[in-house]
Amino acid sequence: MSAQNNNGAKDPWGSGQKSPPDLDAIINKGINDLKNRFTGGSGGKGGGAGGLSRALPLFLVFGVGLSLWSAYYTVPSDSVAVVQRFGMYLKEVPPGLHFKLPLGIDKSTVVPVKRQLKQEFGFSTPGARDAYQGSRDGNLETQMVTGDLNAALVEWVVQYRISDPVKFLFAVREPAETLRYVSESVMREVVGDRTVDEVITIGRQEIEIEALLKMQELSSKYEMGINIDQVQLKNINPPRPVQESFNEVNQAQQEKEKLINEARREYNKVIPLAEGEKDQRIREADGYRLKRINEAEGDVARFNALFTEYRKAPEVTRRRIYIETMQEVMPRIQNKILVDDDMSGLLPLLNIGEQKGGKK
Repeated sequence: MSAQNNNGAKDPWGSGQKSPPDLDAIINKGINDLKNRFTGGSGGKGGGAGGLSRALPLFLVFGVGLSLWSAYYTVPSDSVAVVQRFGMYLKEVPPGLHFKLPLGIDKSTVVPVKRQLKQEFGFSTPGARDAYQGSRDGNLETQMVTGDLNAALVEWVVQYRISDPVKFLFAVREPAETLRYVSESVMREVVGDRTVDEVITIGRQEIEIEALLKMQELSSKYEMGINIDQVQLKNINPPRPVQESFNEVNQAQQEKEKLINEARREYNKVIPLAEGEKDQRIREADGYRLKRINEAEGDVARFNALFTEYRKAPEVTRRRIYIETMQEVMPRIQNKILVDDDMSGLLPLLNIGEQKGGKK
């Protein structure tokens, strides 16, 4: 029934209404309309019975529609549904379209078992749907004391999956909130066992691994139905009053590491080159040694062979050696003078070393 048919009144939400409508008046008007429908608009018995008989099919249609609407449900592909009957666990159903008993007899709870969930500590991602994902009080969560009694601001992320939907829903009350408490407790314990330098610089990976193992151990002990996939440290900074001084110390350490790396680079560049030159000189010396030994051994063998021939025919061997020596020496001499012992004086001879048309 429209607003115009209700005793000729105008629409209370119309544009001409300057002030908000009275909710009590609207509710009372609806109650009166229902009474008029049941009683047929009169106070007689026949009118009441007629109104009830006319309204009964509407109630039946409404009940059937409500039952059908509450009897089916859809489970996404990355989830499973846990079905309860009168509050008691009944079964788990896979993804897809399913049906249940309507009107609150069966209740289905969708649990995203294949989706990777995360919790952030010290910061919050805008637009997160999970109420337990972001940090509630980042200052309190990030303030930690290290093993050497220094303070550090630690931010980290825990990524996890729901491994057992039944334990996740029924074993622990508010398992996501419990995981936040467990994660914060474990991280404070792990950070408290290390110095501030290890926490900020070289010990990050060890902290992540140890925290992951301890969080998983506590989650299994409490039967939370959660599997921890990764613990990742984000920003780790000293407290703001000492942050500037700490940055200077950190910069000095980085400069030290830089100089050490440059020295190692020069060392790796010069030492292998010197060792290569040393090996080359040694190989050259070995080659020269083998060459001289082989030449000496060859000369000895040649002289021994020559001496053997000389012993067989000394005169012939002596003349042959003389002739071979002259053949080797004479071509190197530019000016040659022949001397005969039988001659009383020297005679001018033709310079046999000068070629025709050439120079000396």
